[in-house]
Amino acid sequence: MPDQPPSSDTVPPPLPLDEQLCFSLYAATIAINRAYKPMLDQLGITYPQFLVLQTLHEAEDGRTIGAIAERLALEPSTITPLAKRLEAAGLVTRLRNPADERQMHVRLTPAGRTCWAGTGCLGPMIVDRSGMTPDRLRALNAEVTALRRALGDPDSAGR
Repeated sequence: MPDQPPSSDTVPPPLPLDEQLCFSLYAATIAINRAYKPMLDQLGITYPQFLVLQTLHEAEDGRTIGAIAERLALEPSTITPLAKRLEAAGLVTRLRNPADERQMHVRLTPAGRTCWAGTGCLGPMIVDRSGMTPDRLRALNAEVTALRRALGDPDSAGR
Protein backbone atom coordinates (compact mmCIF):
# COMPACT_ATOMS: atom_id res chain seq x y z
CA MET A 1 0.00 0.00 0.00
CA PRO A 2 1.52 3.37 -0.97
CA ASP A 3 2.22 5.94 1.70
CA GLN A 4 -0.87 7.86 2.57
CA PRO A 5 -0.62 11.60 3.06
CA PRO A 6 -0.89 12.54 6.72
CA SER A 7 -4.38 13.32 7.85
CA SER A 8 -5.20 16.94 8.54
CA ASP A 9 -5.46 16.23 12.25
CA THR A 10 -1.78 15.12 12.43
CA VAL A 11 -0.26 17.97 10.43
CA PRO A 12 0.22 21.15 12.43
CA PRO A 13 -1.06 24.31 10.78
CA PRO A 14 1.60 26.50 9.17
CA LEU A 15 3.11 29.12 11.44
CA PRO A 16 2.36 32.78 10.81
CA LEU A 17 5.09 34.33 8.67
CA ASP A 18 6.65 36.33 11.53
CA GLU A 19 7.07 33.13 13.56
CA GLN A 20 8.95 31.28 10.79
CA LEU A 21 12.70 31.17 11.33
CA CYS A 22 13.41 31.14 7.60
CA PHE A 23 11.49 34.39 7.14
CA SER A 24 13.18 36.02 10.14
CA LEU A 25 16.63 35.14 8.76
CA TYR A 26 15.64 36.32 5.27
CA ALA A 27 14.25 39.62 6.57
CA ALA A 28 17.29 40.17 8.81
CA THR A 29 19.58 39.64 5.82
CA ILE A 30 17.66 42.23 3.82
CA ALA A 31 17.83 44.68 6.75
CA ILE A 32 21.60 44.20 7.07
CA ASN A 33 22.09 44.66 3.32
CA ARG A 34 20.04 47.88 3.43
CA ALA A 35 22.12 49.13 6.35
CA TYR A 36 25.36 48.34 4.48
CA LYS A 37 24.21 49.79 1.15
CA PRO A 38 24.99 53.51 1.68
CA MET A 39 28.52 52.73 2.83
CA LEU A 40 29.12 50.20 0.06
CA ASP A 41 27.73 52.70 -2.47
CA GLN A 42 30.34 55.22 -1.29
CA LEU A 43 33.02 52.60 -1.94
CA GLY A 44 31.52 51.78 -5.34
CA ILE A 45 30.88 48.11 -4.58
CA THR A 46 27.87 45.85 -4.07
CA TYR A 47 27.32 43.48 -1.17
CA PRO A 48 28.31 40.40 -3.22
CA GLN A 49 31.48 42.23 -4.31
CA PHE A 50 32.14 43.07 -0.65
CA LEU A 51 31.93 39.34 0.14
CA VAL A 52 34.47 38.55 -2.59
CA LEU A 53 36.82 41.23 -1.23
CA GLN A 54 36.36 39.71 2.25
CA THR A 55 37.39 36.25 1.05
CA LEU A 56 40.42 37.70 -0.74
CA HIS A 57 41.40 39.68 2.33
CA GLU A 58 41.35 36.43 4.35
CA ALA A 59 43.87 34.83 1.97
CA GLU A 60 47.09 36.82 1.60
CA ASP A 61 48.00 35.39 -1.79
CA GLY A 62 44.48 35.42 -3.22
CA ARG A 63 42.19 32.56 -4.15
CA THR A 64 40.94 30.77 -7.20
CA ILE A 65 37.42 31.44 -8.45
CA GLY A 66 36.50 27.95 -7.23
CA ALA A 67 37.90 28.62 -3.74
CA ILE A 68 36.01 31.92 -3.51
CA ALA A 69 32.82 30.15 -4.60
CA GLU A 70 33.35 27.40 -2.05
CA ARG A 71 34.03 29.91 0.75
CA LEU A 72 30.82 31.81 -0.08
CA ALA A 73 28.73 28.65 -0.75
CA LEU A 74 28.05 29.85 -4.29
CA GLU A 75 28.65 28.49 -7.76
CA PRO A 76 31.83 29.52 -9.62
CA SER A 77 29.61 30.83 -12.42
CA THR A 78 28.25 33.37 -9.92
CA ILE A 79 31.73 34.49 -8.82
CA THR A 80 33.23 34.93 -12.29
CA PRO A 81 31.18 38.01 -13.28
CA LEU A 82 31.74 39.54 -9.83
CA ALA A 83 35.50 39.09 -10.20
CA LYS A 84 35.39 40.56 -13.72
CA ARG A 85 33.58 43.67 -12.46
CA LEU A 86 36.02 44.01 -9.56
CA GLU A 87 38.90 43.72 -12.03
CA ALA A 88 37.36 46.39 -14.28
CA ALA A 89 37.15 48.64 -11.20
CA GLY A 90 40.86 48.02 -10.50
CA LEU A 91 40.20 46.26 -7.18
CA VAL A 92 41.47 42.79 -8.12
CA THR A 93 43.66 41.10 -10.69
CA ARG A 94 42.66 37.85 -12.36
CA LEU A 95 45.42 35.58 -13.60
CA ARG A 96 44.95 32.26 -15.33
CA ASN A 97 47.01 29.41 -13.87
CA PRO A 98 49.55 28.49 -16.59
CA ALA A 99 49.64 24.90 -15.30
CA ASP A 100 45.84 24.56 -15.43
CA GLU A 101 44.10 27.09 -17.64
CA ARG A 102 40.74 26.18 -16.12
CA GLN A 103 41.83 27.89 -12.89
CA MET A 104 41.59 31.65 -12.53
CA HIS A 105 43.47 33.11 -9.56
CA VAL A 106 42.14 36.38 -8.08
CA ARG A 107 44.15 38.76 -5.89
CA LEU A 108 43.49 42.13 -4.30
CA THR A 109 45.25 45.11 -5.85
CA PRO A 110 46.50 48.00 -3.70
CA ALA A 111 43.23 49.80 -4.59
CA GLY A 112 41.34 46.68 -3.51
CA ARG A 113 43.14 46.68 -0.17
CA THR A 114 42.25 50.36 0.28
CA CYS A 115 38.63 49.63 -0.59
CA TRP A 116 38.62 46.71 1.82
CA ALA A 117 39.98 48.95 4.59
CA GLY A 118 37.01 51.25 3.98
CA THR A 119 34.59 48.48 4.92
CA GLY A 120 35.92 48.33 8.48
CA CYS A 121 33.10 50.57 9.69
CA LEU A 122 30.39 48.06 8.72
CA GLY A 123 30.72 45.85 11.81
CA PRO A 124 30.59 48.70 14.34
CA MET A 125 27.65 50.22 12.45
CA ILE A 126 25.68 46.95 12.82
CA VAL A 127 26.52 46.80 16.54
CA ASP A 128 25.36 50.39 16.95
CA ARG A 129 22.16 50.05 14.88
CA SER A 130 21.19 46.70 16.41
CA GLY A 131 21.46 47.89 19.98
CA MET A 132 23.06 44.53 20.83
CA THR A 133 26.42 44.07 22.48
CA PRO A 134 29.27 42.65 20.41
CA ASP A 135 29.16 39.53 22.61
CA ARG A 136 25.43 39.04 21.92
CA LEU A 137 25.97 39.46 18.18
CA ARG A 138 28.86 36.95 18.29
CA ALA A 139 26.62 34.46 20.11
CA LEU A 140 23.79 35.01 17.62
CA ASN A 141 26.22 34.53 14.74
CA ALA A 142 27.48 31.29 16.31
CA GLU A 143 23.90 30.00 16.57
CA VAL A 144 23.06 30.91 12.97
CA THR A 145 26.36 29.39 11.78
CA ALA A 146 25.57 26.15 13.64
CA LEU A 147 22.12 26.10 12.03
CA ARG A 148 23.61 26.70 8.55
CA ARG A 149 26.13 23.91 9.02
CA ALA A 150 23.52 21.48 10.35
CA LEU A 151 21.15 22.21 7.47
CA GLY A 152 23.98 21.98 4.95
CA ASP A 153 25.06 18.54 6.22
CA PRO A 154 22.47 15.91 5.26
CA ASP A 155 24.09 13.45 7.72
CA SER A 156 23.38 15.75 10.67
CA ALA A 157 19.59 15.32 10.55
CA GLY A 158 18.16 14.30 13.88
CA ARG A 159 21.33 14.88 15.91
